[in-house]
Amino acid sequence: MADRSAAALRTPIYSLLLAVAVTCFIGALVTDLAYLNSGGNLLWLNFACWLLASGLVFAGFGAVALLVSILRRNAGDWLQFGLLAAAWVVEFVNSLIHARDGWTAVAGVGLILSIIGALLILVDFAAYFWPGRRTAGLDAFAFIVVLILAGYAMWRVWRSERSYGY
Repeated sequence: MADRSAAALRTPIYSLLLAVAVTCFIGALVTDLAYLNSGGNLLWLNFACWLLASGLVFAGFGAVALLVSILRRNAGDWLQFGLLAAAWVVEFVNSLIHARDGWTAVAGVGLILSIIGALLILVDFAAYFWPGRRTAGLDAFAFIVVLILAGYAMWRVWRSERSYGY
């Protein structure tokens, strides 16, 4: 009985961290596209840099939580861990590319790495919620809440940029 309640407490940690990482990495791709379509407004580049940094932090903690979970069970989701690690490496290189100034930070390599990183983290997310796996409803709810909050924040930034005319 105690083992079951301990497992219930451990389960959502990785999913909450994964939800934030997915949202940040996809948000970085969206802000890269917004930057390219804005004519070079640096607000979008800075927003992408912050999203990449926070996504790397949450994905790193998520990878540690997943690795601990895998090692405690002596089996598990090595594919999911590999996908998360690959997404982390790609987005780390992407954050180094985004450290450049201006157009060269996003156009070309930066956008390609954002697309690859977003696809890898989406495949990792799909592997976590794949049919047949036992995932708690709290996991899906947490992801949806984080996605809505991040989308709302991005919409507010876009709206304020459009309404003040700069």
